[in-house]
Parts: sequence; structure tokens; C-alpha cells
Amino acid sequence: MAHAALSTRTFMLAAVITCAGSTATAETASDRQAGKVHFPISCSADAQQRFDRALAVLHSFWYEEAAKQFTAVAAADPGCAMAQWGIAMSVWYPLWYPPGDKAMKTGTDAAASARAIGANTERERDYIEAIGAFYKDADKVDHRTRSVAYEKAMEQLYLRYPDDSEAAVFYALALDATAPPTDKSLANQRKAAAILEKVHAEQPSHPGVAHYLIHSYDSAPLAEAGLPAARSYAALAPDVPHALHMPSHIFTRVGLWQESIASNERSAAAGQAYAREAFGPGVLWDQSLHAMDYLEYAYLQGAQDVAAKRLLDQITAGTKAEPASLAAAYAIAVVPARFALERRSWTEAANISAPSVALPWERFPWATAMISFTRALGAARTGDTAAAKADVAELEALHAKLVEAKNAYWADQVEVQRRAAAAMLARAVHDDADALAQLRSATELESSMEKHPVTPGAVVPARELLADLLLELGQPAAALREYEVTLGTDPNRFRSLFGAGLAAEQSGDMAKARRFYENLAALTANADTQRPELQTAQAFLAKAQ
Repeated sequence: MAHAALSTRTFMLAAVITCAGSTATAETASDRQAGKVHFPISCSADAQQRFDRALAVLHSFWYEEAAKQFTAVAAADPGCAMAQWGIAMSVWYPLWYPPGDKAMKTGTDAAASARAIGANTERERDYIEAIGAFYKDADKVDHRTRSVAYEKAMEQLYLRYPDDSEAAVFYALALDATAPPTDKSLANQRKAAAILEKVHAEQPSHPGVAHYLIHSYDSAPLAEAGLPAARSYAALAPDVPHALHMPSHIFTRVGLWQESIASNERSAAAGQAYAREAFGPGVLWDQSLHAMDYLEYAYLQGAQDVAAKRLLDQITAGTKAEPASLAAAYAIAVVPARFALERRSWTEAANISAPSVALPWERFPWATAMISFTRALGAARTGDTAAAKADVAELEALHAKLVEAKNAYWADQVEVQRRAAAAMLARAVHDDADALAQLRSATELESSMEKHPVTPGAVVPARELLADLLLELGQPAAALREYEVTLGTDPNRFRSLFGAGLAAEQSGDMAKARRFYENLAALTANADTQRPELQTAQAFLAKAQ
């Protein structure tokens, strides 16, 4: 496993971290191992060396440190236009979220400075013009249009310089960044992966190649192909928190929960240490939160509920998120939601509220929606139809807000939740036909989209809720079909494995029930809680012996 080979320097980053139990001291950014890349530029020898280090950090999305290091390149060689290119590249986040106003100004100014300083080669000029396409007319042109403009510029650069591996790597990343979430053919991702695999054959130790291969393969149909990159990346950049986390994107897609846990425990530890160093106590760094979201997901699939609660408590104890990003908002909202819903604790779900971590929540209505969705399911399941109605109405209002903002992807995500919540409300008032219709509609809409790159998966899959409802309504054969489809896209989910076992048992297929229950037992070998579902599975297996 990759994590077994991780540099011990990772553990020199952190003070005591509850979730990983490691002890460490801080290092300077220049000492951290972020991998090795070489991008020839026409600047001083000292600037070239610094530039390569900064680029390796950028390839692992450590944007804060990359910006600092490219700024140091500019200080070492003020006439180095590519240092300004690096700064501009460090303040836009192709797979995460649009830059805020401050980052946009920094990037726009850096791109302008690069152009004003002037490139010494045509190749450098083309790189500078490519990132300039992203920042051009930012006050008039939307983020996606500018991202596509950058992708097209990088495509031309990639074709113009076929021997430039960095052009290939950055073009592949641009393809992933502009992949439409509704394209189920995954055309951009497949093209990006093909480009990256060619570079990987020549540069197997390039951290960006391994990183972007993981992103390219981060979907159910492609995930198995991402396992080699997942098991190598962390060792290539062992002191970078995001590099320690990224393998779990693939481990999550294929349901390898213990490997995901190992990956994210290390990432969370390193990230929390960096947050204390960079921001001070009580601040939750968005990349730590990102790892903690995936860690919570994996803990809950393995019925490690005590560990999951400890992690939830760490988040709720935070005072502020830095930066106030999509990744931060998503994790802060979804971790308590997952903790309640994965355990089917409907009373907890009905009473959930967002952690009181300082964050401009008005910028993230889809995050607020996850809390409303969780409350609606809990209220419906506990018979509080008035509260459920209020939360369904809130989901409708949040959906309208996102539609007005032309945020189509998150608007559709919230609409999935609204339909699913409305279905559970219909079930609570005994309108089972409407409940099934609403859930089928939610499932159809959710199936038309890929997950966002930041997320490990839906708060709870709509199809899994549909299967649950079919099982409740005495249709185990139909329920089993839906559970099996869910397990095809979200392998080894605890709730679906148990549901499939129960549906198979009620359908009279004892051999299939046994297989599902055995899988559940194997995946929960490290469980720290005896959930009722596990007791049911174990009782069945005991009788079957």
C-alpha cells in the first residue's frame, strides 16, 4: 500500500492530532517534499530552481504555498515573467471553485505583470497568454466561459510544443476542469487520462501526472484504472496534505474503506498542523476539511462510528474556516449530515443544525440545503410532518436562489434533495404512490450528473432511498435491483450492502443474501460500534453455517 512507504517527514508536521495520533514539529515550506518536476524557463539559475519547487507544490493544489514560492521566484529575479505566470496560476482553482474577488485581482494583476515584463521565448509567451485568457474580462464574462478559453489556449500550446510535457499535463488538467458534469460519456476525462498516461510512461515520478490521473479516473466507470496512480501519488509528494488525501478519491470510488481511512488520517494530521502554523489555533483549513469529509464517509461505511463522532466533534469545535471555500462549506455541512443519515438516526437528523463555524454561508446555499435535506428526512421519518414541510419549502427556496444565480449544477443537486425529501414527506402521510414517483424522479435527475470533484458522493444516494422505500412497501425484488445498481456506482456502501442482503433474504435468494451479508461483515471488520444492521447480518450468517 502507498501509505506504508510515506516519508516520515509527514509526521514531523503535526502536533498531537486526535484522528491520526501522530506527533510532530513544523517545517519550512522549502524543506517539504512535494515531488520533482522540471519546467525550463529563461530566468536565472536560482530562479529556475525555485520555480521548479514552486511548480511541484502547485501540481498538488497547495495554492497558498505555491503563491508564496512563486512570489519568492519573482523577488529573486524581478525580470522573470514566468514567476508572475506562476502567481496567476496559483490563485485560480480549476477543479474546486471560482476564485473570490481578492484572488481574481491577484491573478489578473499577475497575468498583466507577466505580459508587461515580457517573455523571453515564444513558448513562455504562449503560457502567459493562456492564463491571460482565463482572467480576461473577468468582470464581464462568466467563470466557465473563461475556463474553456484557457482550455482552448492550452490545447493550442499542447499541439504547438509536442515535446513539452508540462503543456500536456496542464492541458489534461484543463480538460478535467471543463468536463461537463452531465456528460456521462466522460469524454474530457478519458482524453485527459490518455494524455497523462503517455507522460506517466516517461515520467512516473511526476506528482502532477499522478494527481491528475486520479481526478481523470474519479468516476465509477473509470475508477479501477486509477488505482496505480492512487497507490503511488502520496509517496511522490509525502509532505503535501492534499497529496496524502488524493488517493482516497479512487479508494472511495471502489469501496476500499481502510485504505481511504489511512490516506485521510495522514492528510488530516498534516493539514491541521499546517493550519496551526499558517492561521493559528481554532482555524479549519479547507484542505484539512476536505480530507475529513472523505475520512468521515469511510469511517461510517465501516461502522467505525466512535471514530466518526470524534471527527465530527473536531469540526464542530472549530471557530473559522480558511479560506471560505466550496470545499470548506461542503465538509462543514455534510459531515454532521452524514453522521446522522448513514446511521439512520432519524431523531438526530431531525434536529441537525450547521456547525457554528464562521463562514459566509449565504455564498453557499447548496450547503445550507444539505442541512435542510437531512432535517426533512429526519422529521418525515419521526412523524413531524409540519417540520418536514417547512424544510421541503426551504429546499425549494434554495433551489430557486441557485437557479436565479445560474448555478445549474448545484441547483440540480438541491432539486434532487427536494424531490427525495418530498417523497419521504409523502410516505409519512401515506401517499406511497407519490413517494415512489418523487423518488424515481430524484433518482433519474441524480443519475444524469457526475459528482462534483470535491465530494466523495451524494449525502445519501437517491437510488438507495428508493430501494429503502421499495423494501418498506413489500417489494423486495424491486428493491434488490435498485440496491444492486447503487452498489455498481457506489461500491461497498454499508446501507446498500445491508439493504441488498435484506432484500435478497426477503425475496428468498438466500445464497445472494449470504454474499451481501458476508461482504458487509468483511468490510466492517474494524467496526467500533455494533449497529443493528450488523447484528441482523451476523445472525443470518450464524444460521447459515
